[in-house]
Amino acid sequence: MKDTIQTQILNALLTALRPLAKALLRAGVGYREFEEISKAAFVDIATKDYGLRGRPTNISRVAVMTGLTRKEVRRLRDKTAKGESTMVVRSTPMAVILHRWYTDEGFLDQSGQPKVLAFDGPGTTFSTLVKNFGGDIPPGAMRTELKRIKAVEELDDGSLRVLKRNVSGLDVHEKLIAGLAISLYPVALAIAHNTNTKSDDESWILRTTATDRIRENDTTRLKRITADRLAEFAESIDDLFVAYETLHEGEGTEPAKKAVGIGVYYFEEDKSESNIFR
Repeated sequence: MKDTIQTQILNALLTALRPLAKALLRAGVGYREFEEISKAAFVDIATKDYGLRGRPTNISRVAVMTGLTRKEVRRLRDKTAKGESTMVVRSTPMAVILHRWYTDEGFLDQSGQPKVLAFDGPGTTFSTLVKNFGGDIPPGAMRTELKRIKAVEELDDGSLRVLKRNVSGLDVHEKLIAGLAISLYPVALAIAHNTNTKSDDESWILRTTATDRIRENDTTRLKRITADRLAEFAESIDDLFVAYETLHEGEGTEPAKKAVGIGVYYFEEDKSESNIFR
């Protein structure tokens, strides 16, 4: 029975990995790189989640759990300790700027719409927006990239009008990084959580709606309608998140925070886990 269940799990994993392999190969990432990063993930979780009395799992137990040799476990743990096994992936600065332009009250007009911003000068400007939320990216470089992906329009007087709320027009590598970090990672978090709960009340929503009865000549129109509805839904949830971000402003204390998101799925994570939503 156990072998049958494990076979079903592995077949489901193979199904999920096929489109991922297609995307990785398109971006020039082969099996050797995938194997190395996979081993690092197994060693990291076995080390952190299965220790005794709050201590990391010892090398021998990690080797038993993962099927790797102790020498390989030691190599990977040393690599992780040096920060060489993986890089923290965060939301792109462009995505942060667009999000803030649409949600931060300092950059909204009286009707709640994003302001047309002068590039620089006194008052509320595009340069102010970038300096507040764009890290160390120069405002000129940010303007160039947002124009490249057609997210902003430069008017005759040099001011900037935002055209869309989300980042699109990225190249293959940027799309793959964003997809893995911002989409696949939260779904994986939800799956991991739901396989570790004791009741349905503790589970997170993870839902897909599908059908195999749509006529082929209707799919173009259906895709357009669903894209519009999903974008509207995502923006309404984004507004809800912003409301909660500002709900307790001015209270003084700064309690622990979590990242929260919805696909159509729900997830939580401590900010220390990945920092991809900062």
